[in-house]
Amino acid sequence: MSTFILVVDDEPDIEHLFRQQFRHDIRSGRFVMEFAASAPDAMERAKMIADPMLILILSDINMPGMSGLEMLPKVKAARPNVPVIMITAYGDEATKKKAAELGAAGLLTKPIDFRLLREEIDQRLHRAA
Repeated sequence: MSTFILVVDDEPDIEHLFRQQFRHDIRSGRFVMEFAASAPDAMERAKMIADPMLILILSDINMPGMSGLEMLPKVKAARPNVPVIMITAYGDEATKKKAAELGAAGLLTKPIDFRLLREEIDQRLHRAA
């Protein structure tokens, strides 16, 4: 049974960056990373991955159309047990507060500290085991 992490970002190079950072985990089957280029696409993918296999959603805030913050309450309503960590280039207090109010489990700022993200993923994998 595969464990999934869904990454939502409209920047095409993000998928390559994440696949590079987590290549050993992905190759070993430790988890599967799914990628969505928009919030609507992410909502569909989140619905398709069965409980409890989806353990984490990582979403950019600034995306065309529906922003990550607009998607957050919708995805939390559909998948209340799946933590969502928001990613932004603007980690100001107002953004952190808004993300927390909408149900985000955390906020990472760009450039992403992949060491911290790996720790977060490890915790989620441990809980799912």
